[in-house]
Amino acid sequence: MYRGVTVGVVIPAYNEEGYVGSVIEKLPEFIDRAYVVDDGSTDDTWDEITQYADIRNNSFDGTFEKQIVPIQHEKNRGVGGAIKTGYQQAREDKIEATAVLGGDDQMDPNQLTKYIDPIVDGTADYVKGNRFASPENWAEMPKFRMAGNVVLSYLTKVASGYWGTMDSQNGYTVISLHALETADIDGMYEYYGYCNDLLVRLNAANITIAEVPRQSEYAYQEGWKSHIQYKEYIPRVSLMLFRSFLWRLRRKYLITDYHPLGPLYIIGIGGLVTSVIGLVQSLFRSDSDSGVWLLTTLVSALTTLAAAELDRRDNADLERYPNEESLNRDVSEDETNKMNMKPTQSSKEIIGESQ
Repeated sequence: MYRGVTVGVVIPAYNEEGYVGSVIEKLPEFIDRAYVVDDGSTDDTWDEITQYADIRNNSFDGTFEKQIVPIQHEKNRGVGGAIKTGYQQAREDKIEATAVLGGDDQMDPNQLTKYIDPIVDGTADYVKGNRFASPENWAEMPKFRMAGNVVLSYLTKVASGYWGTMDSQNGYTVISLHALETADIDGMYEYYGYCNDLLVRLNAANITIAEVPRQSEYAYQEGWKSHIQYKEYIPRVSLMLFRSFLWRLRRKYLITDYHPLGPLYIIGIGGLVTSVIGLVQSLFRSDSDSGVWLLTTLVSALTTLAAAELDRRDNADLERYPNEESLNRDVSEDETNKMNMKPTQSSKEIIGESQ
């Protein structure tokens, strides 16, 4: 436990042989449960997970019988599907704060308490990292990845209603039990855009979120790799965000409750698409009604902007920013010792002897 709260970790892993074992080995001792999900790997990821799980479980003495819970998908469902499986299990186990650490060993477990603190303090029910919080972290991010993240982050602002958030693709997160039980976790997108879709579902459930600065040098250290194919990823996630945006409007502003921003968005976006098409066609045909289409385009754009401003105001109280005191919280020596696994013999040595 950490500060009296049970803590879980979901570790999605797809073909992470040589990496996922290190993630398990580095888990802080205060972790109550870690759900390590092999998402249909075709290498020896599963064997590595079970070997390292046995080592940790044999020396574990905590709230649950086992600290590491290996889970295997027969078929690859995507990183969102693996995280969804872990979330569902954490919800069933009533874990009060559940983090996500990638199976590729690109998330620093020593930073985990900064993500948990806002939940323990009652500041937010979902905490995510933000690599854009300070300029020095931008330099560590590959340029092509930075450009894509910026574009998708702005699209996610519109889709989710969390207008103050940035770096929506950041997978280093912690979610509360209240959020797991309140938001539509079971309907979460299972492809790489799961983190964007999750923000939409959290907003529809009026979940308060917070961001903490995330350093990039650990994420992009030597050996960094990505499974994402951007030619497929960007259009696929963009289409998903549009569908999620419409789902949020219908769920939050037309069915559960009524707010004028819902109809304004529909009128504005619908009119904008129609008028732009009409304007382009009239310009190609040199029609005299081009001025009418231009005016309609401007009115539709202003209507959409008005709806966006109403959206921003309506959701402003759902975003929090932890203060410097909470981000730099000092922990006692006892807590520090518990946060780091300090075996007399490393897991790799133990595995080597057993082979």
